[in-house]
Amino acid sequence: MSTAAILRGAERTGRRRWLGLAFVSLAQLMIALDATVMNVALPSAQSALRFSDADRQWVITGYTLAFGGLLLLGGRVADYAGRKRAFVVSLIGFAAASALGGAAPDLGVLVTARALQGGFAALLAPTVLSLLTVTFTAPADRARAFAVFGAVAGGGGALGLVLGGALADANWRWCLYINLPVAIVAIAGGTALLDDVRPPGRVRLDVPGALLATAGLVALVYGCAQAASHGWTSARVAGPLVAGVLLLATFAVVQTRVAAPLLPLRIVGDRNRVGAYLAVASAVAGMLGVFLFLTYYLQVFLGYRPLRAGLAFLPLSAAVLVSAQLAGRLLPHRRPRTLIVPGLVTAAVAMLLLTTLNSASGYAGRVLPAEVLLGLGIGWVFVPAMNAATQRVDPRDGGVAAAVVNTSQQIGGSLGVAVLNTTAAAATAGYARSRPHAEALIHGYTVAAAWAAALLLAGAVLAAVLVTARPNLHGSEGAGHA
Repeated sequence: MSTAAILRGAERTGRRRWLGLAFVSLAQLMIALDATVMNVALPSAQSALRFSDADRQWVITGYTLAFGGLLLLGGRVADYAGRKRAFVVSLIGFAAASALGGAAPDLGVLVTARALQGGFAALLAPTVLSLLTVTFTAPADRARAFAVFGAVAGGGGALGLVLGGALADANWRWCLYINLPVAIVAIAGGTALLDDVRPPGRVRLDVPGALLATAGLVALVYGCAQAASHGWTSARVAGPLVAGVLLLATFAVVQTRVAAPLLPLRIVGDRNRVGAYLAVASAVAGMLGVFLFLTYYLQVFLGYRPLRAGLAFLPLSAAVLVSAQLAGRLLPHRRPRTLIVPGLVTAAVAMLLLTTLNSASGYAGRVLPAEVLLGLGIGWVFVPAMNAATQRVDPRDGGVAAAVVNTSQQIGGSLGVAVLNTTAAAATAGYARSRPHAEALIHGYTVAAAWAAALLLAGAVLAAVLVTARPNLHGSEGAGHA
């Protein structure tokens, strides 16, 4: 074969990889959107299906329970079945579950559909991240690919609020139906462009480990979700949390004694990966907590309709996009912690700005600057953290390594929303004894913002201590240390 023919083949392969990234990112966008798209539409769905305030949490919790609980199993199934097959099957399942939810005649069907969405998302999320990891191995290409992926992962939640507001103004069911055309496009593109990447050797499934990990993670996410309603000392919270910790401790013991563990402990034995997991968890915890409070502030205090409230989050998504692209350019030449730590500190500054919020602040005075700072910080965290979390992993473990990143996001988000929501509720109740209710609500938001800042700063300290890898300038798989 001539040199010219080899170069033409390499160029086609390169174009194919980057086009494949577009469809992988589209699938990730669908996951990110569905984490928040129903939040703004929930009042409309509640009115249409006539379910109680106490039951409405299950529309959100049904998704997060299945997603967070099944992620480790989903990652190993992706390794077992092959990434391309897992990509297509999970997209088909997610689309079917979305169609069921869109047509739901009552709350039971809607919650079932959301749980099915979460289950298929638990297979899809580690699949798309592991596809990215094995497709882009050269440091410069990997940094560019993770810049795109990080922007989608970090900004998708805010875009979900925008989309949810727009669709809720028309019909809340379209918040679920919208996944069908997205999934069809992603399936078509992925089928045509993605290689059927299979790990070398035969991957076996660790059934006892899968049962223990799934039960433990479901218990943790469930306990966190109940904290806002019942308080941290309630048996309905403490019981699942203790059970979750015990189940996961048992899972860790089992993983040391089976031939083909669901989560090889070498995955979490690397300090850089642990630091990256904690950075992602703290970033998501702070971000999702802020989404919750700002959504209420915009609609209750500023009188925004759902669509306008959703559009108000667009600057945050734009800031994530800009900072993720910049982080991608710097990543091959900088230590990961020199990006992660300033990113978390910048996000913490955004939270501190929100501690000055009051009923007269308005959107431009406090909310907009805080959104921009938060977006800039989150983009600088996600790109290097996700890159560090999936580097130097045996190809057989690519799916499960990616699943641990997504698990840290889910647990971080669940803990963040629960802790910040409980903190805000307690602060509001105490303040309301002597002040008007509106002032008490805002006081609760500002206290929660202070806690979010502390959480992000704690994540920055942990990342500074744990993430010691050097820049991967030449594609070396060795772990550099400070």
